[in-house]
Amino acid sequence: MVVLIKKRLGKQIFYYLRHVTRVKGRYRTIEKYLGKSLPKNPEVVMIEFFREVYSQIYDEIERLRKRFIQLPNSVKEKRLMDFGIRFTYNTDRIEGSTLTLRDTALVIEKGIIPRNKLLADVKEAENHFNVFMEMLKEKKISLRKVLEWHYKLFKDTKKDIAGKIRKHQVRISGSKFVPPTPAGLNALLSEFFRWLNRSLNRVHPVEVAGLAHLKFVTIHPFAEENGRVSRLLMNWILWRKNYPMFIIEYRNRARYYSALERAQTKKNEFIFLGWFIKEYKKYIERELKC
Repeated sequence: MVVLIKKRLGKQIFYYLRHVTRVKGRYRTIEKYLGKSLPKNPEVVMIEFFREVYSQIYDEIERLRKRFIQLPNSVKEKRLMDFGIRFTYNTDRIEGSTLTLRDTALVIEKGIIPRNKLLADVKEAENHFNVFMEMLKEKKISLRKVLEWHYKLFKDTKKDIAGKIRKHQVRISGSKFVPPTPAGLNALLSEFFRWLNRSLNRVHPVEVAGLAHLKFVTIHPFAEENGRVSRLLMNWILWRKNYPMFIIEYRNRARYYSALERAQTKKNEFIFLGWFIKEYKKYIERELKC
């Protein structure tokens, strides 16, 4: 992660940027000297340093993207259906669904309801896949559209909260992070969509996707199911910018939760963004080998 630190030598103070990452079980530290005074725009300096540190990974992602774009259209179309099923399975499973990957495929492809499974899980799988396919056609994103996604996802299973901004305080089970109070949600959401629309054409799409996921789920506008919506939003950004979409897999949920919580409690977006970019690269590499 990237942090701004100060070192004292006698009566003088010196400012540095520091990035610590773990590579093959060992910690690697990179520092950049900034000077004797605090930068006027520390956030700008920090993101530039982050991009320097991760420049090689960004370059590798671009090479992988080019390979992905060159796949035959017929292969892409088949993969899109497969992606939608796997994405639905993993994003729902992270939120507690009891459906297996095979169950999810049977529900979506053949309309078969598995035995001994909750009907709510079946409906949410169907709804998620349908919203995902609709999402691919969207040219623009807004709060109204995100509310619509949430409503369509949960209109059959959580009618009382579907598509509605929460009006009560919530806590995240097992997390030290406490979401914002309801009173500040409208302002936070307005700022979020201003940031998103401003960043879409100015910032690397993978960076925007990762930060959008983190920022939205941190605002936590819904009483429940913020994660599923934030992962849809993440993939909408990648899809619109012609990048391979990304599945945060259920099997990696512990590290995913840890990266989110540490970024939220330490108020340091680079913790999650660093995890996100590295995992995204590894995911595309695996996909291209299939």
